Amino acid sequence: MPQNRVKVEEFNKIVIVFNRNSGKQLFTSVMARVNEIYKHLKDLVGSKCIEICNIERFIQVDSIVEKIVDEKADWVIIAGGDGTIRAVIEKLNNKDFHPYISVFPAGTVNLVAKELLVSNEPVKWIKRMAKGIEVPVYVGRANGNLFLTVAGIGFDSLVVDNVTELDKKLFNKMAYVMQGTDMIRKEMIFKNWQYRFQVRFDDEDIWHEASSVIVGKSRYYAGRYNLFNQASLSEPILHAALFTGHSRADFLCYAACIAMEALQSEDTITIYQAKKIEIKCNVDNFAVELDGDAVTTAPLLIELEEEPIKFLA
Repeated sequence: MPQNRVKVEEFNKIVIVFNRNSGKQLFTSVMARVNEIYKHLKDLVGSKCIEICNIERFIQVDSIVEKIVDEKADWVIIAGGDGTIRAVIEKLNNKDFHPYISVFPAGTVNLVAKELLVSNEPVKWIKRMAKGIEVPVYVGRANGNLFLTVAGIGFDSLVVDNVTELDKKLFNKMAYVMQGTDMIRKEMIFKNWQYRFQVRFDDEDIWHEASSVIVGKSRYYAGRYNLFNQASLSEPILHAALFTGHSRADFLCYAACIAMEALQSEDTITIYQAKKIEIKCNVDNFAVELDGDAVTTAPLLIELEEEPIKFLA
């Protein structure tokens, strides 16, 4: 595929959106790295062109996006995790404003940066971004809410829904492992998994049964596992894994399959490709996770945006 390139040194306005609460920043200073990026960009385009906007509380995203739109920023660099990226891009899209986007991995989960092979070392990062290589990124919508990498409903979304922001801050990715272990104890120590889902693809007549569903827009899941080899942020297609077992042994098997990146090896896991996915649940308002955050609830309609976002990566 031919690469489109832009001259970043000719941009009139660049905004760095830094979520200072993203990830575990007890032992490494992400702020120092963001400031280093700022200094390198200043050398490249001049200080009048660049601004850092800090997110202390998520409610500030609205005002920051308003500023980006009002000042007609050419390039928005998001330093945070996938949840921060999703929130900023969603609000920009809702305002029908489409600057170039780049990410600097600084969150608990950084699947977007991982798939785009983006470094968290400022010198390597700036050297690559200065090339101005444009990468199209297609995004999904789940009940109208934007997501970039993964949507999940079932065991994983129930875990995500019960992990607090403090847990993520203190324990990083281990918070999900701890909550997952506790969830197995609560939900399946004396009984099978009680939740059931019905899934339909591209308006077909058939509804498929599942105990959990993971929908991938990206190859990666939970920070490191490659679940969908054929998935890509730059391809307009959804990949869905349907888990059909209900017992604790089934779920332990699924965890092993995810860890070994071998979903295709298990007969009770089926993978589909589609552009539209509908999911119903046997209980009301079951949590749905998008890019690592519990955002919406079932019933669920997942579709793709027709036009890609322009990333520099």
